[in-house]
Amino acid sequence: MDAQMGAPGFWDNNERAQKFIVKLNGLKRAVLPVVAFQKKVDDVGVMVELVESASPAELEPYAKELDASVAAMGQELDQLEIASFLTGQFDRNNAIFSLQAGAGGTESNDWADIMFRMYSRWAERRGFTVELQDVQVGDQAGISKATILIKGEFAYGYAKAERGVHRLVRISPFDANKRRHTSFCAVDVVAEITDEIVIDIPDDEIRTDVYRSSGKGGQGVNTTDSAVRLTHIPSGIVVVCQNERSQIKNKAAAMNVLKARLYEKKQDEQRAEMDKFYGEKGEIGFGAQIRSYVLQPYQMVKDLRTGVSTSDTQGVLDGDLDRFINAWLRAGCPRHRNKDIQMEE
Repeated sequence: MDAQMGAPGFWDNNERAQKFIVKLNGLKRAVLPVVAFQKKVDDVGVMVELVESASPAELEPYAKELDASVAAMGQELDQLEIASFLTGQFDRNNAIFSLQAGAGGTESNDWADIMFRMYSRWAERRGFTVELQDVQVGDQAGISKATILIKGEFAYGYAKAERGVHRLVRISPFDANKRRHTSFCAVDVVAEITDEIVIDIPDDEIRTDVYRSSGKGGQGVNTTDSAVRLTHIPSGIVVVCQNERSQIKNKAAAMNVLKARLYEKKQDEQRAEMDKFYGEKGEIGFGAQIRSYVLQPYQMVKDLRTGVSTSDTQGVLDGDLDRFINAWLRAGCPRHRNKDIQMEE
């Protein structure tokens, strides 16, 4: 592919050339770290030989250097292994992230707002960018719904691990009697569809409504009827976008989300596994959660799918989610499932 870039006429079609370069850079990011790691393995092999042949006076410094190198390589290998699990058709794509408060009223609206901040922080940690597409403010506090677009390579591959119902247990800041409350929030994640996937939606299947944007106040709230709501009549899927001041831009963004949701739904129906994406969340209430965040009477966040837990609740709420995401990706890998079966046997 590098050689093709130097061929005559490569830049005649600039759009095609740019797509080619993006693909090439993606392949390099996948291959070159493995090549570099193999070189480190070879270097460690040489260090092992030095340790084995070293005199007693030289042994300690060589051994310390070897231990430090191996420890660093262990962390690097862990990241390479996680990256190897992201082989789905759309894992490299941007992620469309939807939050919806569930049972719990004002408490759940506040919990949805906390989760919105948590995922924004997580995206920043990974170097992704976050674009707010729609938000519906709660009656008294927090948010009832929100849709964000997380942009970055493999954003969907990682974010899809968060799909499901999340449960919070804490002393309510809205309860004068300081009682413990349980709140729920549902997370849905779909991949942003690229131009390579064609989704045709007849105009008569879409109802378009425009209205004045709403928000938490300030200069970011529009004063014109620029917000757009698209309803796909056959499926009942509703998409809202109000982050842009232009009605045209909002409609285009909403259409991209609608196409992504329809494609995801179509894939589910073809596989006859609706619970894999939509049914997995179930009711946004008791008995349906994938992860519990307990702040009272003890501090614990536990993923109920993988069993991974931590007492660092503040770190998790500040976006430290990779331990849960990585465990979920490993659990879905056939190699690790087979290991678990062998261990049980």
